[in-house]
Amino acid sequence: MKFEMLYSKIHRAVVSDANLNYVGSITIDAELMDAANLRVGQKVEIVNINNGERFSTYAIEGKRGNKDICLNGAAARKAEKGDRIIIIAYASMSEDEAKYFKPSVVLVNEENDIEEIRDFVG
Repeated sequence: MKFEMLYSKIHRAVVSDANLNYVGSITIDAELMDAANLRVGQKVEIVNINNGERFSTYAIEGKRGNKDICLNGAAARKAEKGDRIIIIAYASMSEDEAKYFKPSVVLVNEENDIEEIRDFVG
């Protein structure tokens, strides 16, 4: 049996842009992707703290150090520049994997600088 478990998350990132005319996804600064162990094309769920929207898309890598969090395509309608979001990735795990796996939680400040990386404690 497999379980969908929290893999990692970027907590309270600030949307730096919303580009309706791009072909979809969320652009995430490469430094933040590395910190959260995210891969290009990986499915992520976005939770908008400002308006309660929840939706899924996939991650694309932004320029390292730019601190970009940009919603693209239709997702651009779900958030505005300046909104706080949580970017969540899940993974399918066996019972043994789920028992021992420690998800990463990346906490960022209002400039999307990494403040802390910690193991998730539920």
